[in-house]
Amino acid sequence: MRRPITAVVLIVAALAASRAPAETVEDFYRGKRLTITVGYGPGGGYDVFARLLARHLGRFIPGNPQFIVQNMPGAGSLIAANYLYAIAPKDGTTFGLIARDMPLLGLLGHTANVQFDPRKFNWLGSSSNFSDDAYVMIIRNDAPVKSIAEMRLPGGPLTVLGGTADGATGGDVPRVLQEALGLNIKLVLGYRDSAAVFLAMERGEVSGRTTDLSAIQSTRPDWLKPNSGYHLLVQYARLTRHQDFPEVPTARELALTDSGRALIEFTETPLLTMARPYAAPPGVPEDRIKALQTAFLAAHRDPQFLEEAARLGVHVAPVSAEEMVRSIEQMSRAPPEMLDQVRKLLAGSKG
Repeated sequence: MRRPITAVVLIVAALAASRAPAETVEDFYRGKRLTITVGYGPGGGYDVFARLLARHLGRFIPGNPQFIVQNMPGAGSLIAANYLYAIAPKDGTTFGLIARDMPLLGLLGHTANVQFDPRKFNWLGSSSNFSDDAYVMIIRNDAPVKSIAEMRLPGGPLTVLGGTADGATGGDVPRVLQEALGLNIKLVLGYRDSAAVFLAMERGEVSGRTTDLSAIQSTRPDWLKPNSGYHLLVQYARLTRHQDFPEVPTARELALTDSGRALIEFTETPLLTMARPYAAPPGVPEDRIKALQTAFLAAHRDPQFLEEAARLGVHVAPVSAEEMVRSIEQMSRAPPEMLDQVRKLLAGSKG
């Protein structure tokens, strides 16, 4: 008699559980503390964007969770990208801001250090599409060369540029410019974060760097003023010259050959479409991802968010997750010879 009774009890319990209301997104996030992992150290442009978002995003997520920012610098955010893909909790409580080069790096697939497939991340969107920003080369006025023309002279002096790591935009873009524009560049990498590279410029350890215009505006705005001791040489990831710097040419203008221009246009794609990309791990429940994606766009259109962004001097032009996915798929369908050229250009340089 006990076995039938036990079976009935189990059946009743199962039916009761099946009728219990499923946990909603609001129920899950209420009282939670979420983590935004940043692939760079404090004080740089990525960190500024992440902390700005952390102060506002909770208002737009059901349950209104709180946020903390976790800096995880290393290898141009490759460490953070690998962490988010394979190790971070897959419950919707952790996502991160990684380098815009990471999707392309994953597609190239030429190093075992890349442990993620960019097509399997749950993308939340990007804070910027660079429509009102630029990726610029800035150098000290006392550098050995003063212009792109001087930097191209055969046998001329090397211009020493600093950066964080291979795989980061500051490590890859100088190599692209060197190849496409014929520049005499020596690249010194290994600085911990963007703030350390700026400090190296101030100390004269390096003559310049490539970085976001908005990062200079938010952390070193005086450098963009006349007689500051620094000046811009070229604008990358721009279809046309930035309205505030009409005297500074774009990389596309300076390309020496059609193949050089094609290389520039292809490698500019991540900046033009995902300048500040946020990724959540694979495997997060779909309803939570949808809630985060919706909240992400809502925060970037919020007057309070935009007002603070303006005070910080950072450019906001949000890109949806769907647009990011389309851009990644477009890059994956690039001609094989273009992918091979980029692989060879960056081969062996990814730490």
